[in-house]
Amino acid sequence: MTPSDFDDFETGVIRTSATRIFARWAGSGRPVLLLHGFPETHLMWRAVAPILAQHYFVVCADLRGCGASQCPVSDVRHEAYAKRAMAQDMVELMASLGHARFAVAGHDRGGRVAYRLALDHPQACASIAVLDILPTGETWDRADARFALAYWPWTFLAQDEPLPELALQRLASVVVDAALGGWGSPPEVFPAAVREAYVRALQDPSHAHAICEEYRAAASRDREHDALDREAGRRIACPLTVLWSARGALGQWYADAGGPVGIWSQWATQVSGRGFDAGHFFPEECPQETAQELILSLAPAPW
Repeated sequence: MTPSDFDDFETGVIRTSATRIFARWAGSGRPVLLLHGFPETHLMWRAVAPILAQHYFVVCADLRGCGASQCPVSDVRHEAYAKRAMAQDMVELMASLGHARFAVAGHDRGGRVAYRLALDHPQACASIAVLDILPTGETWDRADARFALAYWPWTFLAQDEPLPELALQRLASVVVDAALGGWGSPPEVFPAAVREAYVRALQDPSHAHAICEEYRAAASRDREHDALDREAGRRIACPLTVLWSARGALGQWYADAGGPVGIWSQWATQVSGRGFDAGHFFPEECPQETAQELILSLAPAPW
């Protein structure tokens, strides 16, 4: 699980108040936290992180329940895998590395942790970039048959256990291939060793359960937290950059709402962004372009 891209990165398992988080870090200067999505781990940043580390202190972490991070025990309310709990992990992780304030960029599920972090911990978040997502509540509210068919993890993995857990464990290779190959990015951008790392993580029963719990939390607790923020008029105060796949859902389905920037403008005070001519996994498909956009978005942040 150590591609040559991460050779210059230190590695550690950081204890937080609720779990243990695996992370890699390198570089110097302003701190930047990178968070991954499904069905991936921190390895998705293998080509972007070394570029950013030439300018910043870069941390790549496995979310709780993913990769080499620990899987806290959950309950019927799925609180342990709500983005609020996962964001708390990351604030504590960064504090343990000496950084009380930092920038955060998250792709897919990691983007959901990132914006929850920005809302719950505004003092910690200097700037935020979300990659190929809309707010969780907005996504559910706008979901239709097209969404259910194209983004099957949202509905399937949120079902009661043990069906989705068993599917992840027993069909891990099929699930990874369906996700990596089904959302617009060519298979050659995923090296065999990286793909196998994703597969192994899903085959582990505790990790499979944790991932399903995260999707169950997104269908329940995360929606509730989003709704409460909207009712209270709470918004992301730091600069927000929105990046998305122009070929995918965000680039095509939401034009009537002003596209991703229009929707996110209801959630944040400073929003900018653009689409990539690439698939959902554009950080791996276009790492140089992704890194450059993140560098540009971080430059004006009030640190």
